[in-house]
Amino acid sequence: MNYLYKFFLILLVFVSCTKKNESIQKENDVTQHPNLILTSKSVLEIKSQLGTIPVFDQTLNKTKEEVDAAIKKGIDVPIPKDMAGGYTHTQHKKNYATMQKAGVLFQLLGDEKYAIYIRDMLLEYAKMFPTLPRHPQKRSYARGKIFWQCLNDSNWLVFTSQAYDCIYSWLPKEQTEYLNKTLFKPFADFLSVETPQYFNRVHNHSTWGNVAVGMIGLVMDDEELVNRALYGLENDNIDPKAKDNDGGFIKDKAGKAGFLANLDSPFSPDGFYTEGPYYQRYAMYPFLIFAEALQNKKPELKIFEYKNGVLIKAVDALLNLTDADGEFFPLNDGQKGMSYYTSSLVSAVDIAYYYGTKKPELLSIAKKQNKVQLDATGLSVAIGLREHKEKSFIKKSMELTDGSRGDEGGVGILRYQKEEETLALVMKYTGQGLSHGHYDKLSFSLYENGNEVIQDYGLSRFVNVEQKNGGGYLKENKTFAKQTIAHNTVIQNETSHFKNNYAIASKNHSEKYLFDVSNPDFQIVSAKEKNAYPGTELHRTMIMVNDDKLSKPFIIDITKVTADKKNNYDLPYYYFGQIISMNFKYQTPKTLSTLGDKSGYQHLWKEGAGMANAENVQFTWLDNKRFYTITTATNKEDEIVFARIGANDPEFNLRKDPTIIIRKKQIKNTIYASIIESHGSYSAVKEVAKNAYSNFSKIEKIIDDVNYSSFKIKFKDGREKILILSNTDSNPKKEHSLNINHKKYNWVGAYYYK
Repeated sequence: MNYLYKFFLILLVFVSCTKKNESIQKENDVTQHPNLILTSKSVLEIKSQLGTIPVFDQTLNKTKEEVDAAIKKGIDVPIPKDMAGGYTHTQHKKNYATMQKAGVLFQLLGDEKYAIYIRDMLLEYAKMFPTLPRHPQKRSYARGKIFWQCLNDSNWLVFTSQAYDCIYSWLPKEQTEYLNKTLFKPFADFLSVETPQYFNRVHNHSTWGNVAVGMIGLVMDDEELVNRALYGLENDNIDPKAKDNDGGFIKDKAGKAGFLANLDSPFSPDGFYTEGPYYQRYAMYPFLIFAEALQNKKPELKIFEYKNGVLIKAVDALLNLTDADGEFFPLNDGQKGMSYYTSSLVSAVDIAYYYGTKKPELLSIAKKQNKVQLDATGLSVAIGLREHKEKSFIKKSMELTDGSRGDEGGVGILRYQKEEETLALVMKYTGQGLSHGHYDKLSFSLYENGNEVIQDYGLSRFVNVEQKNGGGYLKENKTFAKQTIAHNTVIQNETSHFKNNYAIASKNHSEKYLFDVSNPDFQIVSAKEKNAYPGTELHRTMIMVNDDKLSKPFIIDITKVTADKKNNYDLPYYYFGQIISMNFKYQTPKTLSTLGDKSGYQHLWKEGAGMANAENVQFTWLDNKRFYTITTATNKEDEIVFARIGANDPEFNLRKDPTIIIRKKQIKNTIYASIIESHGSYSAVKEVAKNAYSNFSKIEKIIDDVNYSSFKIKFKDGREKILILSNTDSNPKKEHSLNINHKKYNWVGAYYYK
């Protein structure tokens, strides 16, 4: 009996010790560095594959060349003084990018020269940071220390924290304690408690700030910093008089700010980011890199499942918000030319592939990018490409809702693709888009084969070009690019939507009326705007029609205006290229004058004008060796205005792009009805114009009342089509009956076309 008792006692002690050892081992696994983006496990996996994963090996070799060159050049940590694009700004950007890459190289290649480079650089920053006041350039609502704005300081900390994680276990304990106390904890406090107007709001800037604090908190195992990053500042850390960049008071309650709040509020359930694709692209890196770190360090949070997996959805949404060349549609503030080839989208695609469902379509994007993130996600993508698992990413027609619950309008994208020929129409009926939003409800842009046909101006800024306002936004961004006249939508009484008032605009959004792409030959998007002008409702319907007698689909553009009094209305179309012909008389002035004196009109030269004097106007232009024509129904009193951007622009900050404006004066209710078509081509080599004339003779309004609007479309080949729109009932199962010119039309749904 005693022997049996002793046996069970020894067994109990053994099991207890085993469990304790397992607990200690588990704790060591968590605290062992690296454990954010790279982990001890992933480093071993990557090392075992090196030399067999072409795109990863190629990225690694290129990274090594870049970092080796930087190390050879030496460490340079200048005293901050410049705006974006200046020497000190650029050097500090190079420093954090190089440190992050050096950390990866140290882990994957094992060469201590990379760790030494990071250590020496960090010690220089630790020496300098405590001596720095806020940046001398007083241009930002939240000045940084190393950079002119806290946003860039956050960039520095997000990247540098990854480098620090890679050498943390290599550094002597006294050095990590010194860096934590002298550099990193003060840096995190500076970005958060010392700058609450920056940190504690919902905005892409704040996302970077939250992630910067959270990343360094994870490195230092500082739970207080991690919680601050996730949930924002507590009430007692906030100055009640502090205001944000838009003049409103900052968020003052936990749960209304922080990383999770920035996931909740700006993203719709579809993954659309309310600020627009350009800033979604910018914000995706901190969102996803922090999510990856949290997944590695705090898997219990299940961050990639948050809000029904919105982060993975956001990558898919963003890829679909691009033209045929992969360039993002410039909705709201957006610099043209930015595309999914940018490094932030390399990370986004890799992370979405690894933590999502490993969609083979993402591999085709990664193949075009031809580089990967140097971690487990990039390894997974590289293996997928090595095994030829990629499938084409086909961009389809889709609607992306806006608003945290998906109930604040959205973006409708109509697409056509036949082999290499593509057409894409983008109609915007979103919320305001925070401080980067433009005042352009129901605007649209049109693309053919990646080229803009009818353009959205985008932003007025030369990012990181020091000579242009230090790389920051130009004043013309507010005076023109944000104004409604800069977009292809209706303007009333030469005044921008919501009178260009952010506080009012941010409380309103357009309402989706209809989105139906079930028939690829007749795709339709329709939305209403009731708040841009009190007493006026705008209802725009855009249709992409694929006619079997034409080589390309054409666009039908209908805007119904219902008002409580008479107004003047303008509808501009911003085109590119050379005017070819028009079917109305016009006059050109000997001396240019502006189209107006406010709301962006002061930036438009009036180059010509004429009265429609007909029921239809046609305007044809040539661009990218293709002909385009707008055919529009008019009243004889309508005026057609030729204008060009560039007036009152002494520093030549604006592009000199042309527009044609259809102007209706002193009318209460009206309707714009146009056809936009691509037709024919021109060969400069053969000097031959093919199909240079429009395929349409006219579009004619037949009926326009509260319930229905109907139109007759006449082709030059003699064919006719009738289009009827239900203006008040979009129910797809609703039965309609209407008499037009003694003929009865019966149909089901919100529209009829035959």
